[in-house]
Amino acid sequence: MSVTRANTLTATWASVSAAAVLSAAAIYPLLALLASVAGGRARSELLAVAPTPLDLPVRGALGLWAREGVPLTLDWAARADPRLTGDPAIDRPLLDAWAAAQTGAPVPPFGFAVADEGALVLAAALAVTADWADPFTDGVLRPATGPWAGRRLASLHRRDPDLTALRCATTPAGPVTLLTVRGTGDVDVVLCTAGGTAPAPAVLAAAVETFTAAPVGRRGPGITAALVDADDPAPELVVKVPRFAASAAHDLLGAADVFGLRAAAAPGLFPGISTEPLRVAAAGVSVAAAFTGPGFRAAPVTRAPVVPMLPGPAEGTARALRVTVRFDEPFGYLAVHRPTGLVLMAGWVDTPEEAR
Repeated sequence: MSVTRANTLTATWASVSAAAVLSAAAIYPLLALLASVAGGRARSELLAVAPTPLDLPVRGALGLWAREGVPLTLDWAARADPRLTGDPAIDRPLLDAWAAAQTGAPVPPFGFAVADEGALVLAAALAVTADWADPFTDGVLRPATGPWAGRRLASLHRRDPDLTALRCATTPAGPVTLLTVRGTGDVDVVLCTAGGTAPAPAVLAAAVETFTAAPVGRRGPGITAALVDADDPAPELVVKVPRFAASAAHDLLGAADVFGLRAAAAPGLFPGISTEPLRVAAAGVSVAAAFTGPGFRAAPVTRAPVVPMLPGPAEGTARALRVTVRFDEPFGYLAVHRPTGLVLMAGWVDTPEEAR
């Protein structure tokens, strides 16, 4: 139930903001916690978005912080959470150090501090790491059409005898191609494209809603198939995708209705925290991701030199099916916890790395 509601929140957020990287999974546990201590309309709005608790299956920094001087209930005071001073010079480094310590990875800095006497701050950061079961090779991608036409992009290439990772789904945004890149642990990354036929928010939201659905087929945007000469008649999947890195710090109150924070942002009662009126004066999440040859990383990594891949024609008497999927125009991605189906991160790539 919690995973479904968290993924619904991801789809809703993506449908209004196809950002380079976002993580509703990081903020969902905080919203559920805030709902448990809120009262009145704020509680109702929060429960509509996050009605049940959710334990993150990866390392994350999740904090609900109160301003110094706010009297706390005994239960809340026993949590021993740090208190904010209202001085940005003190609070911002405190939040940044806390996030790095909790996640074990560098994340974008939080861009807010609060001087409000009756303030609460929601802060979250998430780190996701996956090593590919089959690593990629650095290469160069030269799109012939679309927004990236004529550019030389740093790309990652891979050949795979397993075609089951590739599928096409029918969605409200039209046909969406989905490719699952399997990690060695519990995290996979799903790449998605509609071939430029639908807006980015619609494609990303559709991918969140359909990545677990049964495949419709393997004819879709970005996919080509051909019979080629080969030593082995077994079918082959060729993947070509730009290398990318993304980071973002999101102000959740800018989309308060999406997160059920409209009433919570106005002064009201949070009886589980304090007997005095409080308000959520700031809410943010910081996330970072990088899609590299060895795996998916929680933050940008040192880039390796680009070496064009030279496949060369195969010599042989057999004919084999070669299916190629190219992500050579803006596309989306999801980082998914395989055992639960929880979407940990989602994002849209429209600024790929140029080849050197």
